[in-house]
Amino acid sequence: MNTAEVVKNLVPLLGGVENIASATHCATRLRLVLHDDNKGDKVAIDQLDNVKGCFANAGQFQIIFGTGLVNEVYDEFMRVTQLEQRSKTEVNSIASQKQNIIQRCARTLSNIFVPIIPAIVASGLLMGLLGTLRTYNLVDSQSTLFVLLDIFSSSAFIILPILIGFTAAKEFGGNPYLGATLGGILTHPALTNAWSVAGGFETMQLLNFDIAMIGYQGTVFPVVLATWFMSVVEKNIRRVVPNALDIILTPFITVVLTGFVAMIFIGPAGRALGDGISWVLNVLYTHVGWFAGILFGGSYSAIVITGIHHSFHAIEAGLLTNPEIGINFLLPIWAMANVAQGGACLAVYFKTTNEKIKSIAVPSAVSSLLGITEAAIFGINLRFVKPFFAALAGGACGGGYVVFSKVGMTAVGLTGLPGMAIVQPNTLMHYIIGMVIAFVISFIISYTLKYSTENV
Repeated sequence: MNTAEVVKNLVPLLGGVENIASATHCATRLRLVLHDDNKGDKVAIDQLDNVKGCFANAGQFQIIFGTGLVNEVYDEFMRVTQLEQRSKTEVNSIASQKQNIIQRCARTLSNIFVPIIPAIVASGLLMGLLGTLRTYNLVDSQSTLFVLLDIFSSSAFIILPILIGFTAAKEFGGNPYLGATLGGILTHPALTNAWSVAGGFETMQLLNFDIAMIGYQGTVFPVVLATWFMSVVEKNIRRVVPNALDIILTPFITVVLTGFVAMIFIGPAGRALGDGISWVLNVLYTHVGWFAGILFGGSYSAIVITGIHHSFHAIEAGLLTNPEIGINFLLPIWAMANVAQGGACLAVYFKTTNEKIKSIAVPSAVSSLLGITEAAIFGINLRFVKPFFAALAGGACGGGYVVFSKVGMTAVGLTGLPGMAIVQPNTLMHYIIGMVIAFVISFIISYTLKYSTENV
């Protein structure tokens, strides 16, 4: 690839250097914030050599080059444009100014939960493995090794409020260590563990307010809301406290004031919100059944286009940590939608004679099977429209099947083929069957429908 030639042709199609506010990149995409997105010529950019797709989403103008190539393009792009190098966090912050309130909320929740996903995935994988060994009596569940591993598997969920408090404070502009401290307050050992509350709990009074002495282990929304409040309090206190006393008074007042408000008001309200969302979803899952899977599986990819899907991590974590539910039944549905995009994308490979489309379609389809759908959705399926709708149909069918079969997962963040690692062992075969259904149906529909793939 002639990187210099690609960048030379790309910059004018973005409206020139003066229209580019900032730039960064991820593993596969050059991610730009433009002053005016309308000046970006998506059709012409798609025609450039080595460009696998182009789309605007979440306030960013994103150009797909693929792993490895994007690094070379970015380096040359920064050299030519002389833009100031910014981190992805800074670019996301600039891009968020172009988003509506719903997209901003979704992005905020994503920024809070994405850093935590490795911990939840590790715990979920270990939990699934131990569950398999226990189910088939392959180990002594009372042995020291098993007990220790069981402790390891549940630790991330027990201290989840502390992890959330840390990342949420960073997102809201507060001190992350005060956020972690607030999470520690909400999970203090002096409070009755949230998972054993059925055995009874104490209630104490303060200023005529009843305080239920129940911990918030495994909860999500209480600590998110409390940390937001804490960050606001911290910033306002810092404005009035003298600099010489800031390091002493600001954290002291912030922790004490926020702790009281969290225990009396925000904690119970956040718990009610999280429980309410989980209850509604569980009712749909239990009583509407496969139809809910069809509805969610058929609409998920359309939601991905808006960027709102980033907020789902919080809801999924709430399902996992709810003692009455304990499984993630949403992620298998999302997995079916992702796999379906791959099936529809691969069908385009067999339909087209355009060599550039062929070169994009196969890696994009494989990427979808691994849970990464941007290249398939924006580079292929949405470009020709009908394959995208074929994928929605495949996702709906696969989603209906996994809900009908009660497929559940023990973590968040993994879909497609990697998702098999966190599927509950007794439902793994149904998960695989669901993926086959989603892939095959979307492939057949995408291949059968009439549309042109040549003049692009």
